[in-house]
Amino acid sequence: MKSIHLRIEGRVQGIGYRAWVADEAMRHGLAGWVRNRSDGSVEAVFVGEDGAVDAVAAACDRGPLGASVTAVVPSDYSGPPLTRFMVLPTQ
Repeated sequence: MKSIHLRIEGRVQGIGYRAWVADEAMRHGLAGWVRNRSDGSVEAVFVGEDGAVDAVAAACDRGPLGASVTAVVPSDYSGPPLTRFMVLPTQ
C-alpha cells in the first residue's frame, strides 16, 4: 500500500478538476480526498495499491480537458487512515 499527498497548481479550478480526480481515483480503487484551495490550487491524497496511486498521480500532471497544470508537488501523507474517496470543501 502507498499513500501520497499532492498539491496541483495551474488552471485547475472552475473546470471540473476535482470531479475528474475523484473519478480517476475511484476508477483505480483508491481511498483519499480532493479539495480546492483558496489560493487557486487543488490538493489531493491518494491511498491504495502502489501502481494505482502512481497512475493517478501521473494523470494529475495532465488533468482533464481545459486544465493547464504547471506544477504537481508531492509529499508524504501521514494523516488518519482513509477507507473511501471524498470531495472535500475548499480550504
